[in-house]
Amino acid sequence: MARYKGPVCRLCRREGVKLFLKGERCFSDNCAMERRPYPPGQHGRRQAKLTTYALMLREKQKAKRIYGVLEAQFERYFDIATKMPGKTGENLLIMLERRLDNVVYRAGFAYSRRQARQFVRHGHFYINGKKVNIPSYQVSPGDVIELSPRGKENETIKELLEREGFRAKVPSWMEVNYSEGRIKILNLPSREEIDIPVDENKIVELYSK
Repeated sequence: MARYKGPVCRLCRREGVKLFLKGERCFSDNCAMERRPYPPGQHGRRQAKLTTYALMLREKQKAKRIYGVLEAQFERYFDIATKMPGKTGENLLIMLERRLDNVVYRAGFAYSRRQARQFVRHGHFYINGKKVNIPSYQVSPGDVIELSPRGKENETIKELLEREGFRAKVPSWMEVNYSEGRIKILNLPSREEIDIPVDENKIVELYSK
């Protein structure tokens, strides 16, 4: 599966906001946004005024980079969102939140979405008793995601399950049992429960041009 393999800290600097792509490093003084809070490149320190189009483009790029999807896949999500009832922008974000790798990250089973994607690809999770190794799998209300026997033996996952700090971030639309390594999807997330720094309306405007 195609994915971005370059340095991720420069993505945060380009967007001017922490995207939390490197897990614990993002909370430390080693975070690139703490040390160099300006865009990468030799002209990064210049404060150029962004055009309307550039502002819309930046919102789309932020959403793509936060969830770790590439352009073609993001466009497919948008096309599906336009055909669903309700607001297109909200539908888009809800679909991104429903990705299995995002659910694993939100539940505190990985330091970052990138790491969660790796865990899913390695077959560390079952959904309703069946192994699923597709990071983009769309979870639904009532789904039960469990650690596989191999996942329960993973040292990084075991360490995370013992950390109280990550548990406080679990959103209300899922229920997590850390002792059993299980996540239950209670309902679909609402826009108010999606705490990412993205203006989805600007993304809709961009694709509407």
